[in-house]
Amino acid sequence: MSLLSSAISITRYRVNGKLDDPISDAVYSGLRKNMLPDIEDIESAQSAGWTSFQDPFTPSFEGSSFVYGNYFVFSLRIDKKTIPAKLVQKHMAIEIAKKCKATGREFLSRNEKKMIKENVISILGLRIPATPNIYNVLWNYEASQIWFFTHLKGPNEELETLFKTSFGLVLTRIFPFTFAESFPGMSGFDLDLLTPLSPTKLLR
Repeated sequence: MSLLSSAISITRYRVNGKLDDPISDAVYSGLRKNMLPDIEDIESAQSAGWTSFQDPFTPSFEGSSFVYGNYFVFSLRIDKKTIPAKLVQKHMAIEIAKKCKATGREFLSRNEKKMIKENVISILGLRIPATPNIYNVLWNYEASQIWFFTHLKGPNEELETLFKTSFGLVLTRIFPFTFAESFPGMSGFDLDLLTPLSPTKLLR
């Protein structure tokens, strides 16, 4: 989801820790370290990495394209290959028919069908292009906060893992309890009182 969209969803994070100076160089190095790889010509079903906010389809961080005032802005792109089940069934049926004809048999064993299926998926995986999904990241370094423009579970988990791998910093998702935990003056006793509480559904 793009931060320039008319309707957006946001997940907020607290960034734990700081980078070594110069900060921009450290961010650039982390982005380059896990820049999106190209999976168009390999069998991998999914690939994830950082890409430019300005040009997400051509990953590059040359210059200062990720610096916007006091913010670092870039994108997490997840490319995924999805092979339709009916397409797999079609090619399996063709290959099974070929093998039955070549061997003079009417049926194949379960293991033979399994091997044919794996081979079909492998071949189709090389032919089918990956579908890109782009999620923008807005990093306020001074405030140690990140706005990630999606609520989806998979991309959020990918962000948390990739961010730690790239920058050596841990992200803490901000929701009412974690917000209270970081609030000045909150004691252990106060947090113990919050722990058993559960969300309240508001009726309209």
